[in-house]
Amino acid sequence: MNSLRVLWIFLRVGIMNEAQYRVNFFVQLLQSAIALATGLIVLALVFSYTESLNSWSQPELLIVMGVHTLMGGLIQVIIQPNMLRLMREIQEGTLDYMLTKPEDSQVLVSVRELRFWSIVDVAVGLAIVGWGMQRLASPVTLAQVLLFLLMLGLGFLIFYSFWLLVASTAFWFIRISEIVTIFQSLFQAGRWPVGIYPVWLRTILTFVVPLGVAVTVPAEAFTNRLSTGGLFLAVGVTALFFGASRGVWLWGLRNYSGASA
Repeated sequence: MNSLRVLWIFLRVGIMNEAQYRVNFFVQLLQSAIALATGLIVLALVFSYTESLNSWSQPELLIVMGVHTLMGGLIQVIIQPNMLRLMREIQEGTLDYMLTKPEDSQVLVSVRELRFWSIVDVAVGLAIVGWGMQRLASPVTLAQVLLFLLMLGLGFLIFYSFWLLVASTAFWFIRISEIVTIFQSLFQAGRWPVGIYPVWLRTILTFVVPLGVAVTVPAEAFTNRLSTGGLFLAVGVTALFFGASRGVWLWGLRNYSGASA
């Protein structure tokens, strides 16, 4: 309960801070509109030459695109700003201020920053998913919707855990900005189902940079493609990354010497 209270406090403060710069909302709208138009144009070009892509229809790929946009929005809203700040504070030795607070330090460093206007991408992603759902050949059942929401939650945890793992490497390494750049480049690969890629890249996008699980699996749940094996894979990858990120974070804290050292 304390963690939820802390989250709510930081959420309110973050929204108030963002509300001071309303022009950022219109900048975000423009960026989201450009990204949406680009994605739809590419999708239209692909389906001007074929009726399906590795058995995925155009409405189904719209859902994949929507999940990708939604997840990108969630990363920009809360995960990336907090992890970038964490990396900076570890390198500058100023993380001490968080470690002296009477709350779990991982919770605190994970919710301090909020880029609220990036919620536009979350809304756009949901709209694209809804559009794709309306164009599906068969109606979506309540069970599919619930499974989709569960997989979205697991996908968010996977991305959070991955970012925390990357940020925690700042306890030992200085130049880690390249890792963030690589992730941002690879993230674009999540715009397409992981199954269309060669086996070696599919493996990387499942177990190293788990885009395949965090983006494709929720879309599979919504399009009735998710198998029992895929469901267990999603749960297993989530547990693996979450446990590993927690362990590396605690290990890093034991090796941390800040400005007060």
